[in-house]
Amino acid sequence: MEHLTKETFKEKVFDFETEKEWKFKGELPCVIDFYADWCGPCKMVAPIMEELSKDFAGKVNIYKVDTEAEQELAAIFGIRSIPSILFCPLGAEPQMSAGAMPKPQFAQAINDILLK
Repeated sequence: MEHLTKETFKEKVFDFETEKEWKFKGELPCVIDFYADWCGPCKMVAPIMEELSKDFAGKVNIYKVDTEAEQELAAIFGIRSIPSILFCPLGAEPQMSAGAMPKPQFAQAINDILLK
């Protein structure tokens, strides 16, 4: 599971500095976990994301964005509560989900939104 900076986000997900409309750059759909180290629910989600990155290896990329270190990315997506999870399908608009969920719900969302 990879932590994204502003630069790697622009390469792998969306170059918000040059594109006005959403244009996903990834080859696989992805899930982006916007989190902070001080956030309790984020700490509960972290091991779930690790497991999902193994479960969906080769099908879905799972990334993390530290909202403290990458405040510009958090602002672009209007992150107000964390964890916030961004689901980025191929060829469709991304969908944001706020708050922690149990692993089965995350897996269901990945299947429903990203692997249809």
